Amino acid sequence: MTGLAQSAAARPAMLVLEDGRTFRGTAFGADGETFGEMVFNTGMTGYQETLTDPSYCGQIVAMTAPHIGNTGVNGEDPESARVWVSGYVVREPARIASSWRSTGSLDAYLTANGITGIAIRDTRALTMRIRERGAMRAAVSTTETDPAKLLERVLRSPQMAGADLATVVSTTQPYTVAPPAGTPTRLRVAAVDLGIKAATPREMAQRGIEVTVVPAASTAAEILAASPDGVFFSNGPGDPAAATYAVEAMRGVLGSGVPVFGICFGSQILSRALGLATYKLRYGHRGVNQPVMDLATGRVYITSHNHGFAAALPGRDGAWAGRGPGQGQGAGETGMAGPTWAHVPGAGREPFGTPYGDAVISHVNLNDGVVEGIRLLGYPAFSVQYHPEAAPGPHDAVDHFDQFVTLMERGHATA
Repeated sequence: MTGLAQSAAARPAMLVLEDGRTFRGTAFGADGETFGEMVFNTGMTGYQETLTDPSYCGQIVAMTAPHIGNTGVNGEDPESARVWVSGYVVREPARIASSWRSTGSLDAYLTANGITGIAIRDTRALTMRIRERGAMRAAVSTTETDPAKLLERVLRSPQMAGADLATVVSTTQPYTVAPPAGTPTRLRVAAVDLGIKAATPREMAQRGIEVTVVPAASTAAEILAASPDGVFFSNGPGDPAAATYAVEAMRGVLGSGVPVFGICFGSQILSRALGLATYKLRYGHRGVNQPVMDLATGRVYITSHNHGFAAALPGRDGAWAGRGPGQGQGAGETGMAGPTWAHVPGAGREPFGTPYGDAVISHVNLNDGVVEGIRLLGYPAFSVQYHPEAAPGPHDAVDHFDQFVTLMERGHATA
């Protein structure tokens, strides 16, 4: 039993999954009842960034690391102005916050933000359940004592498939992030906020880019109104198939010839704009240790992920077609020219046609063969399905911002 659970002030709480599995534990954070899609994050660091990442809107997040909250919270690490997770599940919340940067405890932070959490001994069993049966709806409650009654409410709660959440988390008004003092402005980018994290415009600003962040539902004409040197489509929550406005905006931007860079949800939006399908992964990629291969160079990046949907391989409708333990498409395919690596889908090795010319699958996940990047061959547009800006790390992929800069500078040179 955890030290928290042994406390005389411990409050009982309950986690109920959509399939009826119930976990009992100790409440922390705010009292109440919350619903969302149950997912897990394998990161050992960055819990405050996770809590404030808009991509977690509508989700109850379980942390697989055993101790969460050891370094408390501070005012520098949040990725947005509020906590976006619906609920929080850990094995053992820290009883003491110890860091020179700390301004408070995780428990107090969750309470102040109205987030209901639960500490359970069986986070490993919970994670295995999600891996085996998939992400599913769930609820955390400190007020309900009957699992059957809570399950009834879980089954009435919204599903993630078909959910349009980008407009929920997006800014409602444009704003600008300028380069830091002493750094001259060399380029200007319009960033479409589908759930953008604070670290993203900060990374671009450090490279001399003035970033104008615009609402998720902005049209291509609105995005291009200030004649930006490039357009960035951010990460975000929900089902990309529901964000038809973003797909139409992407197509309009592609038609203008302006360089494009998309990450995470933005990569899925580019995929759909190019004619690829998207599909829901069984349990998603969430954590800071996902190995991704650049198929052009063979370089492997260790990357930060937070996505439950992915782009389908060319010619696929999204249903998993692999042979093996992974959740992606095409794992273990053979018969294509070149090395038959199990983690490189055969259907992802050849260029495919799009309305904007040929494109290629540029990156794949080495765990399961999931598409992790797309690049147009004759057009300055590319995307990756992970976080190059990852504030808590890893920082392997931060050079993708430099690649975006190069595309924009080439555009200037040929203008």
